[in-house]
Amino acid sequence: MRLDKYICDCTGLTRSQAGKLIRQRAIVVNGAIAKQAAMKLSAGDEVQLDGEVISPIGLRYLVMNKPEGYVCGLDDPHHAAVFTLLDEPAVEKIHSVGRLDVDTTGLLLLTDDGKWSHRISSPRHHIAKTYRVWTADAISEDAAARFAEGVVLRDEPTATKPAQLELVGSHEALLTIHEGRYHQVKRMFAALGNRVERLHRERIGQLQLPTDLELGEYRPLTDAELAAVFIGND
Repeated sequence: MRLDKYICDCTGLTRSQAGKLIRQRAIVVNGAIAKQAAMKLSAGDEVQLDGEVISPIGLRYLVMNKPEGYVCGLDDPHHAAVFTLLDEPAVEKIHSVGRLDVDTTGLLLLTDDGKWSHRISSPRHHIAKTYRVWTADAISEDAAARFAEGVVLRDEPTATKPAQLELVGSHEALLTIHEGRYHQVKRMFAALGNRVERLHRERIGQLQLPTDLELGEYRPLTDAELAAVFIGND
């Protein structure tokens, strides 16, 4: 691999920025100052930037406690993206696993592994997602039964997959769904004549929102947490 390409893979810098570092004599390979961007590296070569050994960025699996007011895309001119909360190299390679609305808080996964993301987001895999819901009106007594049967959302020809509703209070419940239609939780309650006032995602698969994360904070997933996402799902 070329030296400048290796630097890019380690830092997220562009080729031109990597070349500038080499010209500034900031790159050392195996103890010697590097002079050529096209220098070929071999397995086992040690590359240092400003005295620190650098290595390629591996695939990243992050969990965030998403705060209100942030979007999961880059196409909203009125709200900041969740990616602005990340202090990561090559942050532009990271995407959210599914999306939470701007006013929805809670468990959000972020990664640069497209296959992993697709496995979680695809309806074929039936990954359960549990939300805590607060509603404007009291939740009807038949809501759990109707959600378990599936409800037809406005402008959609097919009913939702069976969902599990657990009442917490007259205006509060835990809802577990197994798909990810557009604004699904809000639209499901709207189909019952109610309105969601607050929405907070607590769990994906068997992965609970870590208690050590304050709103806006994130960290890498542990191996156990990575496995928990898929426990009990197809």
